[in-house]
Amino acid sequence: FRRVDRLEERLKEHIVGQDQAVEAVARAIKRSRAGISYKRKPVSFIFAGPTGVGKTELVKALANDLFCSPETLIRLDMSEFMEKHAVSRIIGAPPGYVGYDEAGQLTEKIRRRPYSVVLFDEIEKAHPDVLNILLQILDDGRITDARGKTVNFENTVIVMTTNAGSDHSAATAGFSASEQTAAEDKTQKALSSFLRPEFLNRVDEIITFRQLDRNDFVRIASIMLGELSEALAEKHITLTVTDVAKERIAEKSYSRTYGARNMRRYIQKEVEDKLAAELISGYDRNYTQATVDADADGICVRCL
Repeated sequence: FRRVDRLEERLKEHIVGQDQAVEAVARAIKRSRAGISYKRKPVSFIFAGPTGVGKTELVKALANDLFCSPETLIRLDMSEFMEKHAVSRIIGAPPGYVGYDEAGQLTEKIRRRPYSVVLFDEIEKAHPDVLNILLQILDDGRITDARGKTVNFENTVIVMTTNAGSDHSAATAGFSASEQTAAEDKTQKALSSFLRPEFLNRVDEIITFRQLDRNDFVRIASIMLGELSEALAEKHITLTVTDVAKERIAEKSYSRTYGARNMRRYIQKEVEDKLAAELISGYDRNYTQATVDADADGICVRCL
């Protein structure tokens, strides 16, 4: 309970611009951990919204925080489960079929790590038979694999992500309360086009992520550069990044289409590559400081 108590605060340190989503996740996790749910089943979410707004980042942060390791995240890309036979990859192949000797990708991982976060990425692409297996997990908290063994999911967190309806929410950056409600209604309508009502009714929270704005991008730049600073600190190098540099990075990597996904690549190219070149060319100088700034020509890096 002590760890879950401040979950919301810790997640907000990593997830930018999605306070409502983080708060909804924290409430559902607390309900589950307090044991006041109607019956024992995994806590479950659908994260909906455009690309690059923090859906997957929140899943990663949740796995790392709840179970203290990024290895507790089990990710299944539903674009690989579009065919009927894909069910056998989840629970294993039945006797007499090819692959019977191989355990199911999901069931075996949960058997080995019962405390895990399971991500079904792009759930709209899953075959209906795969969704039926997932429905059973959401409803009963357990499934039987192809070998007849019961696998318990009660201690897992199930997250499904989707871009369904994102063309609507992408048009409403800086959501007002009414715009957020409208986006949630459109998300619900989009989900209903491929998920049955009984499936949606078993999901604890359906969360629509808002489009990020430029201020959010500056904060995300600070977080990413902070990770770089921690890496350099292990080499006894202190990194200083000016506000001008952060704003330039946010400006150049801002995209309504791809969200914050471009920022990581931009930092790698404009900051990390230049920094690496400086450190390698001056390998005999024992640098202890590095500064990232911006001028008319772009991002500039200096080591001392």
